[in-house]
Amino acid sequence: MVVYSRLTLRDVLVTSAAQFPDRPSLSFVGGKSITYSDMSIIVRNISSLLITLGVEKGDRVALLGENSPNWGIAYFAITSMGAVVVPILPDFTHHEVKNIIEHSQAKVVFTSAKQFPKVQNEAKAGSPDIVLLNTLDVVEPKTQSSDLPTDYETPEPLANIDFTSLEIPEPMEEDLAAIIYTSGTTGRPKGVMLSHKNLISNCLSTFQIQSISSSDRLLSILPLSHTYECTIGFIMPIMRGASLYYLQKPATASVLLPAMQQVKPTMMLVVPLIIEKVFRGKVLPELTASKFMTKLYGYSLFRKLLHRIAAKKLYKAFGGELHFFGIGGSKLSADVERFLYEGKFPYSIGYGLTETSPLLAGSSPKTVKFRCAGTSLPGQELKIANPNPETGEGEVWARGANVMIGYYKEPELTKEVLTDDGWFKTGDLGYMHKNGALELRGRLKNMIVGASGENIYPEDIEEVINSHSLVLESLVYEIGGRLEAKVLLNYELLEAKYADFKKAAKEMQDSIGDSINEIMDEIKLHVNTRVAAFSRLSVVVEQIEPFEKTPTHKIKRFIYAPDYCV
Repeated sequence: MVVYSRLTLRDVLVTSAAQFPDRPSLSFVGGKSITYSDMSIIVRNISSLLITLGVEKGDRVALLGENSPNWGIAYFAITSMGAVVVPILPDFTHHEVKNIIEHSQAKVVFTSAKQFPKVQNEAKAGSPDIVLLNTLDVVEPKTQSSDLPTDYETPEPLANIDFTSLEIPEPMEEDLAAIIYTSGTTGRPKGVMLSHKNLISNCLSTFQIQSISSSDRLLSILPLSHTYECTIGFIMPIMRGASLYYLQKPATASVLLPAMQQVKPTMMLVVPLIIEKVFRGKVLPELTASKFMTKLYGYSLFRKLLHRIAAKKLYKAFGGELHFFGIGGSKLSADVERFLYEGKFPYSIGYGLTETSPLLAGSSPKTVKFRCAGTSLPGQELKIANPNPETGEGEVWARGANVMIGYYKEPELTKEVLTDDGWFKTGDLGYMHKNGALELRGRLKNMIVGASGENIYPEDIEEVINSHSLVLESLVYEIGGRLEAKVLLNYELLEAKYADFKKAAKEMQDSIGDSINEIMDEIKLHVNTRVAAFSRLSVVVEQIEPFEKTPTHKIKRFIYAPDYCV
């Protein structure tokens, strides 16, 4: 059993370098791995580099880039010397990046060549120094994007003589380790302050429901700048000497599937949208390829058999050695979870927030409960605050060493969500089963009160809409006491189903209008025959463009609210 002298990221790396010196730690798929011993040396060199740039304990250092071994090295280099890492999501706009750098008062910015244009104007006198993630070298002022190398190269693991006399500050457990700016569904980005103890305690709690060993291989496809991937898919594996692999291209099917065959990952983390796309785009069409197959699929016994066969095929496509397939970030659709559950795929559902480092509840694949988000992690507390006496539903509150320090420079906002006795108000509605399993209902702010006082959860209705074969995504909202839905259609399946879509230009435009109206009516009927009377839709309209989403692929609902103004 590993014992840390302090619950800090520095102690994590020092301990892992001593326990697993020759084990591979970080690499690109198909690239050369860095051993834990070498990683420790390189991290110390980069920490020293930061000191020479004037970074002191407690100073903020921004980290903007795609997943890479150098991203992980920079993360540990910043936090191991007591500075505060500010991970910035690559999807953030130039304006958002600029605001975060200014708001956090970052002294140094690590950026990849691809992201450099977003910070290029900062590379001038009086602005933060810039370090290129691709090489971990300092970028000279007035450097242009075209001058930067785009390939990645990790520095040699050699002790730098120039740095030997430098004294590197040591972080304490309660010290601030990270400020993570969220871009949530409500539209107000907040800087979540997490201490070393917040992060490491959450890892130790999570280990009690799912172990990781030095023989595990993880293929990382979610952004490391999000706490979900960073804590569970990065810090936890480092704590156990596992090997982490990154893609150098976007995780499309043509890139991902060959990578899985090469790495043969034993563990992976995904958001629901990824596995939902696989199921609805590949699996379901094969299971319902003919009228006969569709009829068979309607019978429970045959559906379970077909799910088992399809899940085995998917398991092999994913490398054939997975023992943990974690799904989190938002709620997984019931039809997709039924496929994984009945197919005996080694999936696990987790629930958490950035503010809780992140995991609050979870399970291993062996203990997963259908439609539940797992049980409360050991060492943390969960409760349903002020539950409805009839339904038992209420807001989920959490308390433990994993709960954030607060929102950066936002004391009033912090007071709104943290009680005096340490409870964090998640804003999520849930129900606790007698066996301790947490079932989530939806966001408190999203809940709609019906005409007769019924609680209507738009997420539940959207789940029914999304189960329609022609639907990719949907959003339910209220206008004037009526429930309406915006629906993004799957045009690939539409072309296969409706011959009208293959006609020539003008004729095609005429037929599309009629067909779309028919499809909207079909979807409305599909939903209204499956939900309670007070949850029935009055109007269903087509969403032409894909919905704008958060980093965990949740729709930014505030943008589509009827009263939203730009």
